[in-house]
Amino acid sequence: MTTIEAVRQPSIFVGVDTHKDQHHAAVLDPKGTKLGNLEFAATTAGYRNLTSWLATLGEIELVGIEGSGSFGSGLTRFLRERDVDVREINQPHRHLRARVGKTDPIDAEAAARKVLSGAFTVKPKDTTGIVESIRLLSAARNSAVRAKSSAVIQLKCLLVTVPAPLREAIDGKWGVVKRCQALRPDMARLDDPLQSAKYTLRTVARRIRDLEDEIAVHDVQLKALVEQVVPTLLSRVGIGPVHAAQLLVTAGQNLDRLRSDAQFARLCGVAPIPASSGKSSRMRLHKGGHRQANRSLHLIAVVRLRYDPRSKAYMERRMQEGLSKKDVLRCLKRFIAREVFYDLKHDLLTGPTTGGPATHLA
Repeated sequence: MTTIEAVRQPSIFVGVDTHKDQHHAAVLDPKGTKLGNLEFAATTAGYRNLTSWLATLGEIELVGIEGSGSFGSGLTRFLRERDVDVREINQPHRHLRARVGKTDPIDAEAAARKVLSGAFTVKPKDTTGIVESIRLLSAARNSAVRAKSSAVIQLKCLLVTVPAPLREAIDGKWGVVKRCQALRPDMARLDDPLQSAKYTLRTVARRIRDLEDEIAVHDVQLKALVEQVVPTLLSRVGIGPVHAAQLLVTAGQNLDRLRSDAQFARLCGVAPIPASSGKSSRMRLHKGGHRQANRSLHLIAVVRLRYDPRSKAYMERRMQEGLSKKDVLRCLKRFIAREVFYDLKHDLLTGPTTGGPATHLA
């Protein structure tokens, strides 16, 4: 009796350069030899064409996707649903572009060589759960907040140039927006600058009111989702639904992709780096990381320095040691990042409970 053993396909490493409508993939074998490249549409049919083509070349070991959270998000979800191991890849270094140029095949091959080297181990964020819903709601809310701020600035600028009687009746008094909403322009006399000014001020003021209503609706929806996911984090001083949502989105639903609180601090831009020179010896925060997460941690720290006795005592003690208020604030942000990381880990990986690991200011 003859036994025919199944021959295992050779492993392949794939790199993908992503764009809005088209993606480009390059394939390497374990020795780094290029096996081929393919351009395919950024659609479900195109993703199927890619996987069918890869199946003819070998067994997928790793796939590196440039822009896995933007143009490559659809492909990332498609591959993860099929248990393909995906890695997040940065854009090619400018030195590579200076040496060999810039094309889609070159960028795809560079991504493949990065995953082959083993230097890129970060997994893309999971965008199939409730955290993705929170991200989308946060994006809508942030857009409304920016639009409202722009409208308020425009209203104040308009008040500077409108006819003096109208400006003196409104500007500098309480409830400027409500006063502008209550204006009654004569629509038949819009050729008169006074009536046109009333109409414009009323239009902008009503836009502000509508945006405030929209933000209030987003806040209710966002709070319900965040309370469902991270109740422990919300129990901390100074952390409300908006800041919790931002930190949750920054970390991602698959928090296990971050190995430690130090990685999370680096991701938020609050990890200390040396900044010594000559006789001075000090640390500072690096300027990278997610700026919105950094802003959330900064505002949390500011609130705690006002209302949290533990943070106040820490500020006084470190300033007595010779640190400036700015340096102490940086240290406090790093401690808050540690506390946030373990609260997120507690809620996301073990399920919502009432407790959480304590963080001591040392």
